[in-house]
Amino acid sequence: MPIINALSRVDHSLLYLPERVEVLEILKNVAMKLADLLMAIIPRPVPNAHVLGECRIISHRGEFDNISVKENTLEAFHRASRHGVWGIECDIRWTSDLTPVVCHDVDTARVFGTSLTLAETRFCDLRKQLPQIPSLAEVVAEFGGSTHLMLEIKEEHYPQPKQQSRILQETLATLKPAEDYHFLALDPELFQRVRRSPKSSFLPVAELNVKCLSETSLLENFCGLSGHYLLLGNSLLAKHHQRGQQVGTGFVSSRNCLFRELNRGIKWIFSNDAVRVQKILNFYLRNSDA
Repeated sequence: MPIINALSRVDHSLLYLPERVEVLEILKNVAMKLADLLMAIIPRPVPNAHVLGECRIISHRGEFDNISVKENTLEAFHRASRHGVWGIECDIRWTSDLTPVVCHDVDTARVFGTSLTLAETRFCDLRKQLPQIPSLAEVVAEFGGSTHLMLEIKEEHYPQPKQQSRILQETLATLKPAEDYHFLALDPELFQRVRRSPKSSFLPVAELNVKCLSETSLLENFCGLSGHYLLLGNSLLAKHHQRGQQVGTGFVSSRNCLFRELNRGIKWIFSNDAVRVQKILNFYLRNSDA
């Protein structure tokens, strides 16, 4: 794929970056796109039928462009699920009246162009102004039990942690932890906010602190570990697989990158292009020598 075509696929929200986004974040996104370009052109052998069949694709914030379809909305999630994508990753935030909603940022500026701070807004007011932002209860009602939910806990103030923990438990009461959903967090300390759930439902998300989070997950008997595919080396994967833990890698966007990860024993594939990756997987499943 020519570089200019690949770069044109950058998330449209990046074209409207607010001033507060640091240059480091922009450089990180550019580096990831360049890595994707390289991975896309390196040939990989087609995994066998069993490996292909074990693969589970997870749509990162749904299928969106942040223009016609916004991230973390029911429409974005439906676009992924109707194409057979196994799981959706979404982010939990809280309104001022302690309603868990699905939104990545602390405010609505980047995605919706408004200046609502979720923690300072009642859910009824949020619903009037931005009905596209779903409550966690609505996501569970629409997708719970049929689509696996990867629920990321964000770093923010919990004014009433015990009550909020209870609210989450009640919202997810119809689902089975580690079977129907997992909790994700950049900081394992955040799992204390859902401590009523089993450790097998906790999946730390590594950035550059891969070794530290890997050791923590092994020590605490968490579900496993997730992170960018370039950061999770084979020796680390072996440690988690030996313990029967899952490893999820993101953000896969091409056939060759998908095959690289599957051939390394990865089963959970996070992607910003989940529908396209799912179609690639389906094609090779249909044509495999099972």
